[in-house]
Amino acid sequence: MADAIREIHRPAALESFEQARKRLAFEELLTLQTFLIVKRRAIEKREKRRQYQFDGERIVEFRKTIPYEPTNAQKRAVKEIRETLAKPYPMNLLLQGDVGSGKTLVAAISCLYAADSGLQSAFMAPTEILAQQHYLNLEKLMAPLGVKILLLTSDMRSKTKRETLEALEKGKVDVAVGTHALLEEAVKFKNLGFLVIDERHKFGVLQRAALESKGKWPDCLMMTATPFPRALVLTEYGDTDLSILDEFPKGRKGIKTFWRNDSKRDEVYQFAKERILKGEQVFWVLPVVEESKTFLKSAIQMYQHFQKEIFHGFKVGLLHGKMKKDEKEAVMDAFKKKEIQILVSTTVVEVGIDVPNATLMVIEHAERFGLAQLHQLRGRVGRGSEQSYCFLLTSPVISGEAIQRMKIMVSTLDGFKLSEFDLKMRGPGEIFGLAQSGRREGGIVDLKRDVDVVDEARRVALEILDRDPKLTSFQNQSLKYSLDSKYRNLLDLAQIS
Repeated sequence: MADAIREIHRPAALESFEQARKRLAFEELLTLQTFLIVKRRAIEKREKRRQYQFDGERIVEFRKTIPYEPTNAQKRAVKEIRETLAKPYPMNLLLQGDVGSGKTLVAAISCLYAADSGLQSAFMAPTEILAQQHYLNLEKLMAPLGVKILLLTSDMRSKTKRETLEALEKGKVDVAVGTHALLEEAVKFKNLGFLVIDERHKFGVLQRAALESKGKWPDCLMMTATPFPRALVLTEYGDTDLSILDEFPKGRKGIKTFWRNDSKRDEVYQFAKERILKGEQVFWVLPVVEESKTFLKSAIQMYQHFQKEIFHGFKVGLLHGKMKKDEKEAVMDAFKKKEIQILVSTTVVEVGIDVPNATLMVIEHAERFGLAQLHQLRGRVGRGSEQSYCFLLTSPVISGEAIQRMKIMVSTLDGFKLSEFDLKMRGPGEIFGLAQSGRREGGIVDLKRDVDVVDEARRVALEILDRDPKLTSFQNQSLKYSLDSKYRNLLDLAQIS
């Protein structure tokens, strides 16, 4: 270890520097993997003392009425969830599936297992639009079976909110769908046993802890449409079971993606008009709401320009985050009903919007967005049987990194390939802790190059903890010290999913 520290500060050669860096990265990852395994084993010592009914009347009926044949990946994920729920300790499972892979159906089946077992479920989403979308989808799938579903948001009218909270506490609600409003102290459940947390990485550790505290060791299904690279999964989610949806429902066509700079704008306008005249709909996304000191086009500016000039005579709508909730809902409802042909929007449409008739996504100033966000936005189309398209419109002069992003977006629809590329370009962010974004502070691990080191560190950590679970032996004292010094402030959080 001392040799590695000395060599990394004063390397004799580039090769010896890399060897020293790998050695120090291994030590850092060994401590992290030890922590994750200790956390996982702490979870497995809990006794949830509940049993699930997997073949109740409602789930049997649901299987008969599912509107389409589930993919093999969905069937596999449901099987894995059943097996995990049957264990004596609480489930802590991450469902990772690309945009449009069918995570909501898997979540609905899981909530039905809970309802058939006399348990309440909480379904938390990061935005009101996404929560509303989940609520409508679950209502459509589960309400005909007699499952009571309610939506809880922070700006509900006081009388409605009071009635909702009372119904929850009395056990009259099977599934409560909501945003951060579910975390409020006034929200109480009679028998909360199952959690669904969508876009898990958008919630802090303490927020997830607050939701879990409303039940007795509730089982937790976390979902993400962000395909994390394998190395990041082994670090950030090393204490979590992982289930992957790597198929798409039958009949869906791949989205054709094109990159154009501003000089080709008229071609994109013409293409959008052709789609609308065929009865299809268009998303047109911009990075800012209003005009600012920057050169960026704004949603309001573009909306007015479209109404008066480019798309005069067509039905143009506007959606952005500064609008009131009822205004946003009215616009989205009109778009779904095809009363709006082209929707000018900010990134509030990034997640949770499902309009199968929308076949064209145009993203202005695409160079301003990261790969994950571009991929999410593109995923708003391609949800019906018609061919869908995505145009990435950029400024005439953009950075070399932005050019690379545009090229990879055009070349693949595979979210996992995009995430691996993103990791190489941007780094992993903070691997573990209370922060949810940003580059890792300190540390020498480079997940772009250290996948093999992650694997080796996890293997060694397992071997050490199998021999010496409490790290009491002399040879493990330095590991124990490192574990305590790095994660002392997180030890209480080791009980959190």
